[in-house]
Amino acid sequence: MDDKRLETMIGKLLRAGVLFSAAVVTVGGIVYLALNHAARVSFRTFVAGGPEIRTVSGIAQAAVHLNSQGLMQAGLVLLILTPVARVAMAVAGFALERDRLYTIVSLIVLLILAFSLLRAV
Repeated sequence: MDDKRLETMIGKLLRAGVLFSAAVVTVGGIVYLALNHAARVSFRTFVAGGPEIRTVSGIAQAAVHLNSQGLMQAGLVLLILTPVARVAMAVAGFALERDRLYTIVSLIVLLILAFSLLRAV
């Protein structure tokens, strides 16, 4: 694998991740509007989503059941995971190129990302 091919693959991964997450959020928005188009909205107080969409497992379950808020949250989680997947692909690509320095640096970045995401949950 050469640098040009790795850059192309990473670019396609980023594009696909962003487009897929946007599609999931859009579907969630359409479902939300279809089910709640006549509901009155009060902007005086903020009402957060229920506890079922505050964890990754809850978001996944809500999205599988086509819950609109779950779908929108799932799209945002996918958007957050897109750059993480990019770094993971960079680790694999640099390892295939046998570039030890960039493999180690990318692996350290991936571990920092994973640690920070897991600590946030």
